[in-house]
Amino acid sequence: MSTSSSQARTSELLALEDRFGAHNYHPLPIVVAEARGAWVTDVEGRRYLDCLSAYSALNQGHVHPEILKVFIEQASRVTLTSRAFRNDQLPLLCEELAALCRLDTVLPMNSGAEAVETAIKAARRWGYERKGIAADCATIIVCDGNFHGRTTTIVGFSSEDEYKRGFGPFTPGFVRVPYGDIDALEAAITPETCAFLVEPIQCEAGIRIPPAGYLRAAADLCRRHNVLFVADEIQTGLGRTGAWFACEHEGVQPDIYVLGKALSGGFYPVSACVGRREVMELFTPGSHGSTFGGNPLGAAVARAALKVLRDEQLIERSARLGPVLMDALRAIDSPVVADIRGVGLLAGVELHEPARPYCERLLERGVLCKETHDYVVRLAPPLVIDEADLLWMVEQLKVVLTGS
Repeated sequence: MSTSSSQARTSELLALEDRFGAHNYHPLPIVVAEARGAWVTDVEGRRYLDCLSAYSALNQGHVHPEILKVFIEQASRVTLTSRAFRNDQLPLLCEELAALCRLDTVLPMNSGAEAVETAIKAARRWGYERKGIAADCATIIVCDGNFHGRTTTIVGFSSEDEYKRGFGPFTPGFVRVPYGDIDALEAAITPETCAFLVEPIQCEAGIRIPPAGYLRAAADLCRRHNVLFVADEIQTGLGRTGAWFACEHEGVQPDIYVLGKALSGGFYPVSACVGRREVMELFTPGSHGSTFGGNPLGAAVARAALKVLRDEQLIERSARLGPVLMDALRAIDSPVVADIRGVGLLAGVELHEPARPYCERLLERGVLCKETHDYVVRLAPPLVIDEADLLWMVEQLKVVLTGS
């Protein structure tokens, strides 16, 4: 295909999506046609280094061959049974996830937002049936800057006006406190508090990392007040920060883990709420469910995705490459840079001016990343990325930030 016809194809596809698709995203003007590992290729044949990983859903890289093999094999046997019947993959996934999380019970869903909704339901029912909170009075504490999904309930307790505009009225029962402020958390706890829902690192808010010891102190506070500690590790879990879970950096064991994204290696929507038995056993037949949640295809893919993380030591790889990335980023001398922060292969470069133009310039140089919270360039490459490619990416960032 000639250059002109390739460009015409790009323009055609962009126009079609703009015409027939809802405009709830502002994507960069690239049309991806193929992808392998940490690299993608557009319809014009140009290659780009993916440094977003579908918001950390691709920790194992694009189209990982081992996951692809399982995906094809399982799809040729059985893909969906619904939970009206049992299948031979879900029990194995539940066993593996429970062991990985050091918890007892797994409730599988599809999207991350569904898993968060599941955790909210679990926490509230536990509050009523185990803690003895009066009916319909349970509260859940969340943090300013949180991002737990896009359902009406979840956006209702967001601190971002654009997430909420025109979508009310919202579900009551949530109390927001400043992120990283342990005193504010303690002051907000009442006898009606059933849970504290928190991201160990706030990714959508601009890679905001709480003060050292905050998660440990918050977990201890929850234990003292008989409040569930619920960790949303949809983006930070499964190796992204150089540990299986970001909570592990402070030795914290949540009562509930909320998982998604990399749980399927980018092949299929799979999420899960994993919790203590005394919490999760309160779900009874008919109280919660999902037609596709726990389907055999998703369960088999998730098992393969976890196996890849283990077998290829991708958690250790993230831990090793994380300091390499941070050292290289901090060596960039640019007046545009306001702050650099990160853990493992998750980093945010905060700028003094809007980040979107810099992401567009990086696109021109073969690097895919995206702005978050307007002023932050989010960097989260697949954990399979080569060190040389990682440093090449930083070099491209240096060029666009310094002009040299």
